[in-house]
Amino acid sequence: MSIDPLAGKPAPPEKLINLAELLTDYYTLEPRVKVAFGTSGHRGSAFKGAFNEGHVAAVTKAVVEYRLQKGYTGPIYLGYDTHALSEPAFRTALSVLAAMGVWVVINANNEYSPTPVISFMILEHNRTHRDRLADGLIITPSHNPPQDGGIKYNPPNGGPADVDVTDWIQKRANEIMANPSSVKRISYSRALKAETTKVEDFVDPFVEALGQVVDMEIIRWSGLKIGADPLGGSGVRYWQPIAERWGLDLTVVNPRVDPGFTFMPLDSDGAIRMDCSSPYAMANLIKSAGDYDLGVGNDPDFDRHGIVSGGKLMNPNHFLAAAIEYLLKHRPNWPQNFRIGKTLVSSAIIDRVVKGAGREIYETPVGFKWFVSGLAEGSLGFGGEESAGASFLRLNGRVWTTDKCGFCMTLLAAEMCANTGKLPHEIYQGITERYGSTEYRRLDSDLNDERKAILGQLKPQTLAGNRIAGLTVAEAFDKAPGNQASIGGLKVTLSDGSWFAVRPSGTEPKMKLYAESLGGADLLENILDEAPKLIFKD
Repeated sequence: MSIDPLAGKPAPPEKLINLAELLTDYYTLEPRVKVAFGTSGHRGSAFKGAFNEGHVAAVTKAVVEYRLQKGYTGPIYLGYDTHALSEPAFRTALSVLAAMGVWVVINANNEYSPTPVISFMILEHNRTHRDRLADGLIITPSHNPPQDGGIKYNPPNGGPADVDVTDWIQKRANEIMANPSSVKRISYSRALKAETTKVEDFVDPFVEALGQVVDMEIIRWSGLKIGADPLGGSGVRYWQPIAERWGLDLTVVNPRVDPGFTFMPLDSDGAIRMDCSSPYAMANLIKSAGDYDLGVGNDPDFDRHGIVSGGKLMNPNHFLAAAIEYLLKHRPNWPQNFRIGKTLVSSAIIDRVVKGAGREIYETPVGFKWFVSGLAEGSLGFGGEESAGASFLRLNGRVWTTDKCGFCMTLLAAEMCANTGKLPHEIYQGITERYGSTEYRRLDSDLNDERKAILGQLKPQTLAGNRIAGLTVAEAFDKAPGNQASIGGLKVTLSDGSWFAVRPSGTEPKMKLYAESLGGADLLENILDEAPKLIFKD
């Protein structure tokens, strides 16, 4: 896929969205698109009738019916991020929840609520209230463009809901949308004052507990100078309390919140997208990297992380490998038999690091939901995705969050520096000296309905040939080795250990093509060029 000539540069006026039109469409357009849960909730744009008040009201009512069916009588922790549609959707959801008499807990001072904070609050409540289990709704489309909205449900385990749960909610929500008058609601002002609506401070408990998952003292004593770019996201007003509580030399590089994200450099395809794993979206932090020992960034709901080390944005796979190697050496109080969770489109370097430490890999399809139970029970010490989302256990081996946590991952990068005297990219260089280096890339391309249908029916036997880039296909599979769950696409390994995988995005109408070469950059380019021909036979 070609790189847009404006990638990494400020967005020109024609790239900005009309916020007034977007908000008007949210309230006035009837839903044109059905509720569809991807890897992390339902997402879409109000402009297209894909995320409107009708969607949010229906999903909220469906969630209430689901939790009643399951007997969850504790509160719903309700949070939202900084996207333009998030606060309106938050108000819609609260109005429905209050009308249905559901106990809801919201953040104090109308503060934003990052995804890992909601996961943390759910788990903390349920640790001491097993007879009144809590769950959560998070209003966020993650790193998606400014015109998108999103809503996702986290059950009492604190992590992303599994497929059986989202299928039920999705089906019921679409039934409700066909009969919108069935949704009860009250005004937002009345919902705020309802006896069932409780206000709690989410910030201080989360900030205080960070010292139980990352060695904050060693970061403080190191004097490490950290630059943090929230990319206008929901954690923007968490960093200062973190710095003050733990005595960190941390500067919020850009404290601006703008629902249109007009300050963002354009991503590789020329869109505004708050993807902290993209060097184009992270261009502003990279430019200021010389002012700090370490630069860190996050997406709008703070479930992803970006690490700028040595003046460059690290490949997410490289940082995952470095973080895993560090944790395997510096967490002596973790359970004895824990495994390391990774998605099957993550780098093979991770497998080598884990095997070298005498540990076992748990390899799953894309989606953090596959790591939830393992993190909750301590059988997984770490779970991570190639898209720069991960979480890990507390220092004592107890669960931290069961959703991705951008805070703990970026602060772990600082702990790694403070404890080893090496920057994360230097730790990764040491890994390549022991285990070799690879070339890895993910390409995203637009996906039409015809090709999406083909991807949905892919099987190993449907490949159009058994050779690619001069190599023989060694194995093709559509189920993950760790849990035999469908990967929603296909992964193909080649005779030299190189591989590629293809799947539709769970968040945008795009196809994701992943490839890793053990034979250098030229081989990687050949694999990326020839792989689609093996899939689509054209």
